[in-house]
Amino acid sequence: MADEHRTESDSLGEMEVPADAYWGAQTQRAVENFPISDARFGRRFVRALGIVKKAAAQANRDLETIPDEKAGYIIDAVDEVIAGEHDDQFPVDVFQTGSGTSTNMNANEVIANRATELSGGEIGSREIHPNDHVNFGQSSNDVIPTAMHVAALEAVERDVIPGLETLREELEAKENEFDDVVKTGRTHLQDATPIRLGQEFSGYRTQVEKGIARVEDSTDRLAELALGGTAVGTGLNTHPEFPELAIEYIGEETLLPFREADNHFEAQAAHDAMSEAHGALRTVAGSLHKIANDLRLLASGPRNGLGEIDQPENQPGSSIMPGKINPVVAESVNQVYAQVVGNDAAVSTGAANGQIDLNLYKPVVAHNFLESAELLANVSGTFATKFVAKLEADREHCEQRVQQSMALATALNPAIGYDKASKVAKQALEEGKTIREVVLEEGYLDEDEVDEVLDPAKMTEPGILGGEE
Repeated sequence: MADEHRTESDSLGEMEVPADAYWGAQTQRAVENFPISDARFGRRFVRALGIVKKAAAQANRDLETIPDEKAGYIIDAVDEVIAGEHDDQFPVDVFQTGSGTSTNMNANEVIANRATELSGGEIGSREIHPNDHVNFGQSSNDVIPTAMHVAALEAVERDVIPGLETLREELEAKENEFDDVVKTGRTHLQDATPIRLGQEFSGYRTQVEKGIARVEDSTDRLAELALGGTAVGTGLNTHPEFPELAIEYIGEETLLPFREADNHFEAQAAHDAMSEAHGALRTVAGSLHKIANDLRLLASGPRNGLGEIDQPENQPGSSIMPGKINPVVAESVNQVYAQVVGNDAAVSTGAANGQIDLNLYKPVVAHNFLESAELLANVSGTFATKFVAKLEADREHCEQRVQQSMALATALNPAIGYDKASKVAKQALEEGKTIREVVLEEGYLDEDEVDEVLDPAKMTEPGILGGEE
């Protein structure tokens, strides 16, 4: 056992820690106290936590609140954390103390022990101390929400928006490609007046564009950082210049416009910015869900569905039905929507449940937000390149179906009146004829007039195609 473990201590006493671990006693207690989910903070959050700790060390070095040499070793150790070299040293379950203190101390202990090792000291000796040096001028109560915002804004700017931009570009390409394809419009899932397939795709493209704008609008509040508030927002035990200086370093590391919170009490007691930003992610997920469902319907068939677009053959669709192809990528979009809605419930509930001077749902808010961001970023790009980009219009089928639509009778209203147009539609349906055939048989219009009034392409633009005689 002596070879497999070492003894570390904290204010509650000694703990046996794996010999090869950089974490210490408080982390080990958390591992044993929270065997809840096996969910851990991922790369994005650990990186953000490292960025906060590096910035704090840089600021404390400049302010001479910790020795320059120790700060240097801390910065070197944190650079390794930021780079992902020690992700396996963050074993604490997401479902832990609501302030995230266990994860903050996990970082402090890992960084302190690795910095001590880099200095030539012995791991566990506390020559570089997790509290007195790595955590100097900080509290879990301001560090964790700061890391939360850093991770969230990086995820949005680096992953979500680029993924959505890729999808927007592919939708715009199809909008242009399909602009001359006239098809039957549908309202209430029933035949409606003609529409161009490109017009439908312009709606999808605009949904994504507006979604990007919604997400971007929420980033201004995510850019506010709680660092400097320490325990309750008052800034006790930190240098007055520490927040501004440390946040400046965070901005340099991330190349993002972070700034000190307008009010530290709000920044630690409430997480409305996270709730707002996740609400934008949920809205975007709903847009993608709608688009995916529409494309699944338009591609339904191939012989007994709408069949207006041909979907890509990504993989066999059935283990029993030969030749069946399913819209599998679109279905992954639908499932991501369901997960993001669930995450939104967790984020909004957690964000709303701050009590007095501290919100105690920080870990679950951060974890669910970052999961949603990762899912949306990945599914947007995949949907764009593996599904939307490979769609083809069945032009012949669209033309045939639009000519058979009863909704063409709508264009007859200005020419022959609503009552006659209704009679034409009913007669065409009962006799299995087209609107054009019935109008000519009944003598309501001649062939030239019918060609003018019942031109499906002209019906896709504003205007009146005929007049009462």
